Amino acid sequence: MKLEQIGNALLASGAMALLGVAVFGFTFWLIVKVTPFSIRKEIEEDHNTALAILVSSVILGIALIVSAAVSG
Repeated sequence: MKLEQIGNALLASGAMALLGVAVFGFTFWLIVKVTPFSIRKEIEEDHNTALAILVSSVILGIALIVSAAVSG
């Protein structure tokens, strides 16, 4: 692999990483806005394990989609 190709690959990887972080942030913001209750209160204070599992599964699903998009 030539040096120019490495630079392009690093730039593309950085752009995809930033896009992935933005998608994660937007998804979590959307989850917080859509739910009629406080996710933070439910998970931290009320120890709602089911909600924590649901939120983590959404985050893992988005991670799989972003990783598939990065790998092509």
